[in-house]
Amino acid sequence: MKDIYRVKLFRQEGFERKKCPKCGRIFWTLDPERSTCGDTPCDEYSFIGNPPTKRRYRLAEMERTFLRFFEKHGHKIIKRYPVVSRWRDDIFLTIASIANFQPWVTSGLVPPPANPLVVSQPSIRLKDIDNVGRSGRHLTLFFMGGHHAFNSRRQRIYWTDETVELCHQFLSRELGIKPGEISYVQDIWEGGGNAGEDFEVIVRGLEVATLVFMHYAGEGGKYRPLPLKIVDTGYGMERLTWLSQGSPSSYQAIFSPMIDHLSRLAGVVMPPAELLQENSRLAGLIDIAGGRELRQLRLKVAERMGMSVEEVDRLLAPLESIYATADHLRCLAFMFGDGITPSNVREGYLARLVLRRTLDLIWKLGIQKPLSELMDFCLGTLYGQFPELRERSGYILEVVELEEQRYRDAIARGTRLVERLAAELRAKSQPLPPEKLIEFYDSHGLRPEMVKEVAEKFGVSVEIPDDFDINVAKSHSSRRHVPEQVIPVPAEMLKGLPPTKLLYYEDQYRVEFSAQVLRVVDDFVVLDRTAFYPEGGGQPSDIGVLEAEGAKVEVHNVLKGGDMVLHHCKGGVLRPGQRVVGKVDWERRRALMAHHTGTHILLGAARRVLGPHVWQQGAQKGVERSRLDISHHKRIEPQDLQEIERLANEVVVQNRAVRVEWMNRNEAEQRYGFDLYQGGVVPGKLVRVVDIEGWNTQACAGTHFRSTGEVGFIKVIRSERIQDGIERLEFAVGEAALKFVQSLERQLASVAGILKVPPEKVASAAEKLFEDWKAAEKEVERLSQRLAEQRLAELRSKAVPLGRVKFLAEEIEGASSAELVKVGSALTAADRSVVAVLGSATDTARVIAMAGEEAVKAGVDCGAIAAEAARILGGGGGGKPELGQGGGPKVGRLAVALRRAREVCERQLSLVL
Repeated sequence: MKDIYRVKLFRQEGFERKKCPKCGRIFWTLDPERSTCGDTPCDEYSFIGNPPTKRRYRLAEMERTFLRFFEKHGHKIIKRYPVVSRWRDDIFLTIASIANFQPWVTSGLVPPPANPLVVSQPSIRLKDIDNVGRSGRHLTLFFMGGHHAFNSRRQRIYWTDETVELCHQFLSRELGIKPGEISYVQDIWEGGGNAGEDFEVIVRGLEVATLVFMHYAGEGGKYRPLPLKIVDTGYGMERLTWLSQGSPSSYQAIFSPMIDHLSRLAGVVMPPAELLQENSRLAGLIDIAGGRELRQLRLKVAERMGMSVEEVDRLLAPLESIYATADHLRCLAFMFGDGITPSNVREGYLARLVLRRTLDLIWKLGIQKPLSELMDFCLGTLYGQFPELRERSGYILEVVELEEQRYRDAIARGTRLVERLAAELRAKSQPLPPEKLIEFYDSHGLRPEMVKEVAEKFGVSVEIPDDFDINVAKSHSSRRHVPEQVIPVPAEMLKGLPPTKLLYYEDQYRVEFSAQVLRVVDDFVVLDRTAFYPEGGGQPSDIGVLEAEGAKVEVHNVLKGGDMVLHHCKGGVLRPGQRVVGKVDWERRRALMAHHTGTHILLGAARRVLGPHVWQQGAQKGVERSRLDISHHKRIEPQDLQEIERLANEVVVQNRAVRVEWMNRNEAEQRYGFDLYQGGVVPGKLVRVVDIEGWNTQACAGTHFRSTGEVGFIKVIRSERIQDGIERLEFAVGEAALKFVQSLERQLASVAGILKVPPEKVASAAEKLFEDWKAAEKEVERLSQRLAEQRLAELRSKAVPLGRVKFLAEEIEGASSAELVKVGSALTAADRSVVAVLGSATDTARVIAMAGEEAVKAGVDCGAIAAEAARILGGGGGGKPELGQGGGPKVGRLAVALRRAREVCERQLSLVL
């Protein structure tokens, strides 16, 4: 592994190989005087206020310079990939440029889109989100410039020598950095299941690039060779920009307009440049993992500047919040611009985490502007370099506005939950358990700062972990493993069998075929070829029969195990070697083809009506009805649902061609983009592309019609929100849709008959009936109120003097506890000296005691009265002086309980009749 580091450039230019006395790592340098590796924390930043490049660059200029340099050196520039990794099933967000090519290209299964290539890839990593704004260098979203070469046994592109040479030329000749200031530090890199030796490229204390020579699969030091040798480089576009400007922090180099805008809104005055410079220099020496390290940094800055720690914190803390806000806004712009819908799961959860953290920051700064206005300003700074964000700005701003209101609503609801828990903890003299912070955030959307603020009002202590957001993001950054379909046949029982020839792909209309039985395992039959479609991709399997020598065996389910199709049969016995004729139930196949093709049509309509952010989240096709789950940030309006249905049926009438084609993955992605993966990640070098002409294109393994006209009428039955951020469309097509509409017509005719009006007048008749019912209800309410007033007057007249109070004990037949309390409240409100003990008996006996303010002052305790009365009823009770409740199963002793209530009240008043 050591020889790989001895590259041609080092030998030719006379680089010296040294060992850093501070960190112990090996590095290469042209500077004979250098003893340390140059990286932090072994050395401070020395470029702040003293940039080493020949000129200053803005971020867009640095990106353009990088791409053009490598284009001149034989690399093809490819477009950036989305920040949400639709093509992968192991991560949600694109974390590096190499992630674009994992796992299909890096495994050697699929060729790269170009070789060699170069890309500037927006990448999102939330593992350091708590440090953003503090360190001077951490970002949630950053642009990774990657030039990549994929070397195989058949074709060598370039490897270690050329990679280091290209890097050195870019830094020294293109950017003008003196060669002696560039250090190459040896290391090992792991990521995404791949690994390899690497160089970390350091200039004046700042790591500006990593050059990875990826030729292993595995992790944790347990490696095996990859079929390819891959050059995986990552140049930090923001870091190179910062290096060229020598500004106090990377945030000022990248977000200067946004920082100025936020500072004005917050009334924050920029601290002295010397303070900012010292803070960044020292932050580079300290890995700010939490509050302890931050306090350590503050102390060191204060010592160097001759200031108090409190003064340093007062000047820097607001600015750090502004830095973080500027960073988070850009991150959110790309998240929403690339189609993420906020939710409580997957990438939507991570987007909401960043958004709510941003809201906390701006509220802490005292900024009164809505987040959508701040996002609008942020987008204005990005349009020039990323025009696609302008096209999607309407969705971005709408989502931000909705999410801010949802967060405010969550806080209002959640505050009451925190108050209840805090009251319980205060009674036990206990602090808030740390795991409750995660629970409040995951279940109720409450940020830990808000929980702390509410709980501490109750005297309950709350410790917020310094890495709270980092831990939350980490726990939600990897996809949950989705178990593969379990085949109820041991794998060893299928050994030695060739792949089943899939006739349903050759002709989706084929319903009869001949085949040979290869193996029978219990009730499962494996044929050499089949037209039976196996269950998969949300489409149920075909059913039908297998006929052999006059015998008929029913096929009632079909599964796929690897390359083999298993037919679950019943009603007969087949033998290996037999010839059979398979017959597929065409009516079922046709209905499933109609619903599957209809799913694609409906998805295309939803994306046109609701927006390109709509993404298929699941689908289940059926014979009578199907469902399509889509991402959307709000409930679908009725008029939008109608427009989706109208467009879908318009496509049916247009009878557009439905073409199915097996394509090279790269060709398919280049032609159709990542919308291909609406139905999920599809493995393999080749993908089966289903293209509805000019409407919808997806990688899909299901069966479909040749044209949309065959689908027939599409009827959207209903939409419902199945979870936050996901809407479900239930629909039917063809004959099933007609049956559904006819069922509705029969119901309409029935209602029309009841109302004695023609069907077209049902709505107006129902409206009139409703208005009449409301008027009658008001009259009933008026009469009930009059009766209630009369009943209250009657009850008040039964109250008898008892010392300084008036006492009333009465049974109210059939009343619930709530009704008893309502009556008692009216009595005590009308006369503050009244003590009302009311009871009722249904399946159990219940009693309430209520006292007015004057009666309580006289010594009445309703809780004790209710407890004693409930004891007579064979149950329990209690309460406060002004209100007590109780009950028990002894319904026949209610009158005794009411008499006992009077005795208790007399005793409380120290009276004896």
